[in-house]
Amino acid sequence: MGKYTGPSCKLCRREMQQLFLKGQRCLTDKCSVKKRKYPPGPPRKRRSKLSDYGIQLREKQKIKRMYGLLEKQFRRIFEDASRAKGITGAQMISLLERRLDNVVYRMGFASSRMQARQFVQHRHVLVNGKIVDIPSYRISVNDVVEIRDKFKNNPILEGAIKLSKAVSSVPPWIEIDFENKKGKIIRLPERSDVPSTFNEQLVVELYSK
Repeated sequence: MGKYTGPSCKLCRREMQQLFLKGQRCLTDKCSVKKRKYPPGPPRKRRSKLSDYGIQLREKQKIKRMYGLLEKQFRRIFEDASRAKGITGAQMISLLERRLDNVVYRMGFASSRMQARQFVQHRHVLVNGKIVDIPSYRISVNDVVEIRDKFKNNPILEGAIKLSKAVSSVPPWIEIDFENKKGKIIRLPERSDVPSTFNEQLVVELYSK
């Protein structure tokens, strides 16, 4: 499975927006977007105005990097969304939210999606009582996601839960039990459940050309 292995902070700086790729670090003054308010690379003598295509491309890159996907993975999700009933952009966001690594992150069991992906790949996560080590596994309604017993007292997990309780709230489509380190999907995520930090319609327009 392919994945990005370069510096995460450069991705945030390229989009000039916090994508929260490094957990707690993103909430401190060490965040590179706060320290360096300019894109990585050599300084440009003149900033030209982005074309419509450039604006659409930047929005796609922002969403793709936020969820930690490569182009092929992201394109496959868009194609699934375009075949589903309803608004393509909203369906795409719903499918992204239903990825197992994102669900673990949304439940507060990881401080970032990257950390959630590691937990899944290291076989620390159960879905309906069975180990699932595929981060892209698509969660459905009534699925129960929980942390394996041998990992429930891990200090990294405890730290992630503590941070999550302090800075974020559990999405309304998830029912969470922090004491037993488990959660249940009570309905499918909707576009209104996701903060409006991006415009998915621009991605639809880009791929529809």
